[in-house]
Amino acid sequence: MNKVVLVGNLTRDPELNTTSSGISVCKFTVAVQRRFTNAEGSRETDFLPVIVWRGQAESCGKYLRKGSRVGISGSVQTRSYEAQDGTKRYTTEIIADEVEFISGNRDNADRDSNDIEGLEPPRISKPKSISELKPVDDDLPF
Repeated sequence: MNKVVLVGNLTRDPELNTTSSGISVCKFTVAVQRRFTNAEGSRETDFLPVIVWRGQAESCGKYLRKGSRVGISGSVQTRSYEAQDGTKRYTTEIIADEVEFISGNRDNADRDSNDIEGLEPPRISKPKSISELKPVDDDLPF
């Protein structure tokens, strides 16, 4: 099984590109704090490259910015390539199946207010007393 779940913050703005066959791909790096402290008592951070494809990639490119907090579900992929100096290099990346926007940077001047509508759940007012609660369906069998 190859499954990873992460929560972290983008270290820079995402890079949205399109492949030669027209498929959207978005790349960004997420900083994720480790759950334990080191010998000095501080928590170390890992910086993990993430790749997102298709419609989710377009949403990430549009709504995420440096500092955005995201939840990511996906898999780990390792690949190798030959560098310009002829040496073989290895890289490990997270291929995201899902990206949840936990928080975003709303102060970006290049977005208009319509781009961020609906990103926060609506506020629901609480009833003042239990007597204000009304059943949804009176025909329930229990």
